[in-house]
Amino acid sequence: MEPDTLPPKTILVDADACPVKEEIYRVAARYKAHVRVVSNSPFRVPVSERVKRVVVSDSFDAADDWIAEHATPESVVITADILLAERCLKAGARVLKHDGREFDAASIGSALATRAIMEDLRAGMDGIGGGPPPFSKADRSRFLQALDRVLVQLG
Repeated sequence: MEPDTLPPKTILVDADACPVKEEIYRVAARYKAHVRVVSNSPFRVPVSERVKRVVVSDSFDAADDWIAEHATPESVVITADILLAERCLKAGARVLKHDGREFDAASIGSALATRAIMEDLRAGMDGIGGGPPPFSKADRSRFLQALDRVLVQLG
């Protein structure tokens, strides 16, 4: 395998703030899928020839750039980053959020619009913020079901 190519059926994980890494490893093992855990700093990953840690530079968007460059129609990208999701969809990859919701051609436009509106609102609120709701057991379950379904569809 050449350094810049990935095996078929690969899960690309935007690892920073990803609450479902352990679930990804378990599902990937069941389907014999490869996993690339991409981040700016080292994360502990299982000892497996199918799971590899990819540490990129700490420059802005370096992890996103690596994932987008390696996304293919045979890959599943795990991220909550809407801009990265859009780039990966354009490359033909399947994209799942940590809560199991899938970004697709039909949903990415509204997700981008909502992101822009929220960014504008936050800019005008001067220090008032919120963030996403806490990650729940239902989110974890929905993610497991979605990853299972996507990997079955990829064959």
